[in-house]
Amino acid sequence: MPGPRPSPVESDLNLPKSVEVVVIGGGIIGVSTAFELARRGRSVLLCEKGRIAGEQSSRNWGWVRLAMRDPREIPLMQESIRIWENLDTRIGRNTGYVQSGIVFGAATTKVESQLNRWLRNLEGLGTGARMVLGPELEDLLPGNTLGLSSGLYTPQDGRAEPQSAAPAVAEAARDNGATVMTNCAVRSIDTQDGRVSGVFTERGRVACTQVVLAGGAWSRLFAGNAGIALPQLKVLNTVLRTAPVDAGPETALWSDDFAIRRRADGGFTIAMGNQNTVDIVPDSFRLARAFMPAFAQEWRSLRFRLSKRWRIEAGEDRTWLPSDVTPFEKCRVLDPEPSQKLLRKSWDNARRAFPELQSTEVVESWAGMIDVTPDAIPVISDVDDLPGLFIATGFSGHGFGIGPGAGRLVAEMVTRSKPCVDPTAFRLSRFTDGSKVRPNPGY
Repeated sequence: MPGPRPSPVESDLNLPKSVEVVVIGGGIIGVSTAFELARRGRSVLLCEKGRIAGEQSSRNWGWVRLAMRDPREIPLMQESIRIWENLDTRIGRNTGYVQSGIVFGAATTKVESQLNRWLRNLEGLGTGARMVLGPELEDLLPGNTLGLSSGLYTPQDGRAEPQSAAPAVAEAARDNGATVMTNCAVRSIDTQDGRVSGVFTERGRVACTQVVLAGGAWSRLFAGNAGIALPQLKVLNTVLRTAPVDAGPETALWSDDFAIRRRADGGFTIAMGNQNTVDIVPDSFRLARAFMPAFAQEWRSLRFRLSKRWRIEAGEDRTWLPSDVTPFEKCRVLDPEPSQKLLRKSWDNARRAFPELQSTEVVESWAGMIDVTPDAIPVISDVDDLPGLFIATGFSGHGFGIGPGAGRLVAEMVTRSKPCVDPTAFRLSRFTDGSKVRPNPGY
């Protein structure tokens, strides 16, 4: 089955000679950054090597969630939810955002204890999050046969449509003066006197004083060519969607066996809740020490495999000149094959849990590459070694929902405005300054 098709965004025709800021990457982080910068009056060029939202930004689950985040992300996610609530009005387009609530289900006392411990991170924040059980849980998940003892319910949380959200924000960035170029890879950064002075694209040079790298799974490769060490690996997640069906929950659900959320088209997006695939590649060994704490903590949910990704990544150039054809031009859209085993497993589990789904069918499936960091929180940071460069990447599967808030934070950093949240936890230098770097699930 073909992968998801994001709403098309036509490219502007002419590459500008000069702008203040170049944003690299047309996913939810890049387009949100471009929009926020354009709203602040900056001249912005958004460059995407393929199509807007062609990779993980159209392939994720579509969840906008505060629930079960790393505590360090909670303030930024709260900011992002506030943006989502008024985003359609601000951009004049429909992202499909609905504040439907999310339940993280507990079938065992161990999971229930973990959910209760995480819930303490929200004390005093007025989110309405709470543990639910009995009739209230049944009302949220009518007709389920999961046998849940309880669940963590976050009514502030919701969903939006990945295939339309980032394209809508990109168009809004253009409405506010940004230039949007698709099928136009940025090859490298130009420097003068040790700081950013421009970028080289496949269509020519553009002068600028600031660059935001929001390249998702490609960010490490681009940064490495610029001499910037960025520890980042890829994790593959497999997803399916169903045809429209009247039955099924309106509240999104995560459980050990699967995750499900209603779509705007009336169907459901379904995936395994706790299983992802990790392809063993050369970077797996280069970054083994940095990622060891994360692997040790998450080993039950990761499926390591040796696949054709080894050959692909081993054959990629790691350095190049501005005149060279780069890996970004050789692969316009990263379109990995989904795991058929995980597709069958998640679909079977969902139908057992909600028997009404037996009346519908799977109409599409896909996989996406998630950009992950050793501590599973993003890099949102300037770069000490190259003034004028900012990085926003490594969202570790949490990027879609937090994207509008992250875009605002990056724009504030670029414009030297007061940040909406403290960005210290997201600094790039945490990987080199002796900090303890490991995931912190908060329970």
